[in-house]
Amino acid sequence: MASSPFAPSRRSFIAGTLALAGTPAVALPREPDRLIAGTYASRGGPGVVPMTATGEGWTAGTPFAAIRNASFGVASRDGRVRYLLEEQQEGALGIYDRTLKRLGTFSTMGADPCHAALSPDGGTLAVANYSSGNVTLWRLDRKTGLPIGEAQSVAHRGSGPNQRRQTEPHAHWVGFSRDGRMLHAVDLGADAVFAHRVDPASGRVTGTDVAYRAAPGSGPRHLAWHPQLPVAYLLAELTNTVTVLRANPDGSFAGGETLSTLPAGFEGPSSGAHIAVNRAGTRLYLSNRGHDSIAVFAIARDGDLTLVQHVSCGGHWPRLFLLREDRGEVLVANERSGNVAVLRVQADGRLAEPTRGPAIPGVVFLSE
Repeated sequence: MASSPFAPSRRSFIAGTLALAGTPAVALPREPDRLIAGTYASRGGPGVVPMTATGEGWTAGTPFAAIRNASFGVASRDGRVRYLLEEQQEGALGIYDRTLKRLGTFSTMGADPCHAALSPDGGTLAVANYSSGNVTLWRLDRKTGLPIGEAQSVAHRGSGPNQRRQTEPHAHWVGFSRDGRMLHAVDLGADAVFAHRVDPASGRVTGTDVAYRAAPGSGPRHLAWHPQLPVAYLLAELTNTVTVLRANPDGSFAGGETLSTLPAGFEGPSSGAHIAVNRAGTRLYLSNRGHDSIAVFAIARDGDLTLVQHVSCGGHWPRLFLLREDRGEVLVANERSGNVAVLRVQADGRLAEPTRGPAIPGVVFLSE
């Protein structure tokens, strides 16, 4: 394994001055900006690649070759522990410290894990296994960050009309409610969003309902919550659409307007990939693979959407992007062109044309 490029503490932003008696104020230096990029081995990915921002832009460092197929991951709130998914037929969860030293490896009890979420209290980790169509949960030790006891696997059921993609369930996204009592799971194969009821004390699922039935054949992939309103946005991969969902107290959703994420008149092959809402709840960003764009929507006070922009993703096949408002940028992982593109966030929330960042073969995941 490569030596760690990371400082002992998480990236932080330090700005301001230090007032010293009888001396001028001294500006404190900003710590280097560092990220990691996960890659697919099947596309030539070299492992997990550290990235560092310099005066000339982002640079790629020496890969951690032992961490293969890291398609998604999350970190504990204090940054001490990182959970990375190894997307393969025998799905694995790798647990690492700040320096990416491996602390343990656990089976995800499914195939091709592709998304993960931590509960608000940091005590439960959930993973979506795409190919096997199930969700797995672990209770975590608060001190070590490692799993306690046996994991729980919860199977989805259902299918859709697309015979190539929807013959069985395909869990693609998971996310906890603010109180940790509900785990929503988006399933591409079942055309559904499931609501798994979670006992906060044990971290176990006690029951499951269908929270929302998506349009047949739409293949829902990812969901993003509005930061203030009881509203969520559901991105459908197979139809390149986004649907406004109104949340009900019982964890279910009422569907609102559905909009295309593609420009009017576009007829080529494309599929939706990733979705994010800014902190103010005024802009929604989505990636289109095939059209190779980022779509930007304005969010109204009631949560409704209006398309305001399409901008190039700066490469081919934008699987995931990272919205970094503190840095005023969106970083896009372009899987098939093997590069990370940088798009500046402008004052009105629109995105500037991309600049090409580091070349990273098979890049599919970015994380702070």
